[in-house]
Amino acid sequence: MFSKELKSALRSAKNIVCLTGAGFSAESGIPTFRGEKGLWKNYSPEELATPQAFLQNPELVWEWYTFRKKLILGAEPNAGHFALTELENSVEKFHLITQNVDNLHQRAGTQNVTELHGNIFKCRCFRCGKDFEEGLPLQEEIPSCTFCGDLIRPGVVWFGESLPFNAFSDSAIFARSADFFILAGTSAVVYPAAELPIYALNEGAFVLEINPERTRLSTLVSESILEKSGTVLPELIKILK
Repeated sequence: MFSKELKSALRSAKNIVCLTGAGFSAESGIPTFRGEKGLWKNYSPEELATPQAFLQNPELVWEWYTFRKKLILGAEPNAGHFALTELENSVEKFHLITQNVDNLHQRAGTQNVTELHGNIFKCRCFRCGKDFEEGLPLQEEIPSCTFCGDLIRPGVVWFGESLPFNAFSDSAIFARSADFFILAGTSAVVYPAAELPIYALNEGAFVLEINPERTRLSTLVSESILEKSGTVLPELIKILK
């Protein structure tokens, strides 16, 4: 499954960085955004995951996110999640960057995680931005901010919003400093996250893509494996044993 070049690069790696996307969590039974259309009341994510949708019908958006939270809580981390935790514990430096908001990497035990798109189990005030990290995840009615009185919104990045500045700027630093970069379960079409493996490549890192289907980066990376992350990553770990 793995080339000699990959095995050599992994064994000599001192700093490993991984970027994961929706396909990673799909193996745990969590629908991807692009596969979720028609799943809930005939709305698409693009119609609900926007600031405008929340302003027009906050109860509808909150209900959808409560539905998604319950769906996620019924899922479990998969073999890929646990393999990355094992990888973190096996190398000198490791950092995980994820586009997912489901908290499964943390539930699997990974410590060094940057969430580019936020976390569905965190909330913040729509107006003043005050964070409410715990205690609200499954509240059926929209709570109000204890500071300014406005409505609380899910703590995720919606369509049309920018990524948290520190999250992306830190991720860019991690990518540029990696000597081995793993791109797993992402179609590499969402920017600016899709730029991160390019940063790593430009700095000379070995970049491994793991995805069931080819992406726009498949011909650019050091090696591309057309398999699921949950299949490949447990085997990858064995190289270090």
